[in-house]
Amino acid sequence: MKTVYTCFCTDVIHDGHLNIIKQAQKYGKVIVGALTDETLIRYNRFPTVSLEDRIKLYKSLDGVDEVVVQNDMLYDDIIKTIHPDYVIHGDNWKEGTTSAIRQNVINLLSEYGGELIEVGYTHNEKVKKIDSQLVEKLSMPEYRRKRLRQLIKLCPIVKTMEAHSGLTGLIVEKTVVEREGKLDQFDAIWISSLCDSTEKGKPDIELVDMTSRFRTIEDITEVTTKPIIFDGDTGGLTEHFVYTVRSLERMGVSAVIIEDKKGLKKNSLFGTEVQQTQATIEEMCSKIAAGKAAQLSDDFMIIARIESLILEQGMEDALARAFAFVKAGADGIMIHSRKKDPTEILEFCDKFRGKDKTTPIVVVPSSFNTITEDELAAHGVNIVIYANQLTRSAFPAMQKTAEDILRYHRAKEVDDRLMSIKDIITLIDEL
Repeated sequence: MKTVYTCFCTDVIHDGHLNIIKQAQKYGKVIVGALTDETLIRYNRFPTVSLEDRIKLYKSLDGVDEVVVQNDMLYDDIIKTIHPDYVIHGDNWKEGTTSAIRQNVINLLSEYGGELIEVGYTHNEKVKKIDSQLVEKLSMPEYRRKRLRQLIKLCPIVKTMEAHSGLTGLIVEKTVVEREGKLDQFDAIWISSLCDSTEKGKPDIELVDMTSRFRTIEDITEVTTKPIIFDGDTGGLTEHFVYTVRSLERMGVSAVIIEDKKGLKKNSLFGTEVQQTQATIEEMCSKIAAGKAAQLSDDFMIIARIESLILEQGMEDALARAFAFVKAGADGIMIHSRKKDPTEILEFCDKFRGKDKTTPIVVVPSSFNTITEDELAAHGVNIVIYANQLTRSAFPAMQKTAEDILRYHRAKEVDDRLMSIKDIITLIDEL
């Protein structure tokens, strides 16, 4: 009997999947591949049930003869192992980033005369409703909140991009690129106090109150599903911080990062050029412990940001603080530097990992931007945050557009470099 292979990346079976199986049965023995969690994440589909449960689900379907695990979104290993006569797939992968996966299958099958069968994608209200329900499930606080911890376990490094509005949240949510046959995307969203303040035309001195900043969170959570890391600045008074923790938990935020400074907050990139006061180890530990005592779920993370390198207090001070903060209950350590050379950041990571193998390390490579994610991961970094790049890219473009409209007294000269309203609208899902 000839074999037919298809790969599923779903937690819920609908008419489209059943149609694939029905069509596959016409050609021979049906083998279904279950993508691993790690692969699903890169495929822009975060699993809501375990791989084991997905395998059980696929095995229970009428017409399925066998279920195997597919470890990569490319089909090289699975086709070399199974050598199927046919691969069957919906026709919705002919364009866009997934077209590279389709071409990979075609190339592999052509080596031995295998055939690709493409089935028209099933469009009906039932399928649309199930797809919408999956997205809604991922956006619910109880699912979103725990996802950062899951990603840290699954990914070599969690790639995090800043967003400061619903629209920028959608950009982070939906941007997927194909490179050498692999798909990639951002894993999490960073809500920066700098970018939040800048968007509102306010200075980055903790002037924007938490009620306003929570509104930004709500704007983003309404239209996205990715986990959120919140920039909590200094955390404010300890008595206020405990309420912030509870509020963030309730909204489904995965983590808050607070820095070990006190008094009037100044942006770290000013370093010692402006007066900045670092909190004592005891003060910061007390705030961390109070926040951990206040939280209600095990999912939420409090990450301690260390300013010792920024304020030129030395490596030993940074390490002493890191170990003390972890002992006080911190779920992660963020180490920051404004040097263009990442040497001191890597030295910190290596020395910290020499004593602590498990506590997540977070870095923000705004200044030392030549280092790659792979290089950071090799030194034990778990989360990389691109903290302000969307904001910084938007402002020059908007300023140039405003200047040219004033210069030419019309909009024609700027039109070629603008995104069409139609393309912008396609980012926004309709219910």
